Amino acid sequence: MADLHDASSLTTVESAGPEDLDELNDLDGLEVLGEPGAAASAPPDPGPSADPLVRATRLLRTHPVIDGYSGLAPVLQSMHWYDLEAGESLLETDVPRLRRGGVGAQFWSLQAPAGSAGSPSLGATVELIDLVRATVADCPEGLRLALGADELADSRNRGRIAALLGPMSGEALGDSLAVLRAVYALGVRSVTLAGARWTQGGLTPFGHEMVREMNRLGVLVDLSGCTTDTMRRALTITRAPVVFSHQAEPLPDDVLHALRGNHGVCMVSCTAGTLPATADLLDHVRETAGPEAVAISGAYDTGLPHAPGLNDVSCLPRLIAELLERGWPESEVMGLTWSNMARVLRGTEFAARAAQPRRAPSRAAIGALDL
Repeated sequence: MADLHDASSLTTVESAGPEDLDELNDLDGLEVLGEPGAAASAPPDPGPSADPLVRATRLLRTHPVIDGYSGLAPVLQSMHWYDLEAGESLLETDVPRLRRGGVGAQFWSLQAPAGSAGSPSLGATVELIDLVRATVADCPEGLRLALGADELADSRNRGRIAALLGPMSGEALGDSLAVLRAVYALGVRSVTLAGARWTQGGLTPFGHEMVREMNRLGVLVDLSGCTTDTMRRALTITRAPVVFSHQAEPLPDDVLHALRGNHGVCMVSCTAGTLPATADLLDHVRETAGPEAVAISGAYDTGLPHAPGLNDVSCLPRLIAELLERGWPESEVMGLTWSNMARVLRGTEFAARAAQPRRAPSRAAIGALDL
């Protein structure tokens, strides 16, 4: 491998292959995320002239990616045997590639892949929750369940990759606030509103009540896949930051402006036509909603095609290198990878603590509100 102190001799971002990433990810003999059990420490400053991929790899050691959407759980459900901790070539995600990709946390989707037959059900959701918990328990050196911002940070400090439960489908709640509270007790921390019948015409009165109850509990309001009317209405009603967990298309500018005021985050999916196109979407969110409103969604193991160069979760340093090469300040890249989404989690928990003394659990029924 080239001398790391000679930037001119290093592999460029555009020409880097998988073997180059493997070498770069093993700089100084360390994984990107760090050795298990070791707290993250600040990397030495490589200087502005260093190769962007080297800078990206070093940055990800202390500010790994919080990936907004993984489709791994439904895929594992259909497999008879797998070994995520040692590596699994049939998947786009496993623990070794998560470490090479600088991923510190993932939201595990509790939704069937797009195009699956039938409506989302509570039973299917509970089965996926059970699967995620069992999978994490089977990977004690690599994964750790996180139910909040403190556990997210603790997982990073211990060298584990945090697994968060959600998003689940709002449709699977069955129009019941009691079910929302039950799945929260099981660990669900994100619910997408798309598809629920209380999102018709924006948000119905019961939809307003659902968003308020999510705020009271501390459940993230995920607006991915919603109509623009639902997005706008939810941004008006919510008292906590919202997320777009896997946004593959540009959002309307007025929604992005409202997202800035809400202090929420749009997590751009790595499924655009090319790696530069994915970076373009990130640029647009950053320019319109602000650098605090942008984050990354891998959308791996969802069956969706990924941009060339971002074929699996280990390739994320290439995207970070592209942004650094475009002139993103490292402080904003750290926000993109970790700090913005961590702030949203803390903001959601803060809003819940503020609401609970003032608001009892809602007993509203959809039939009484949506006549």
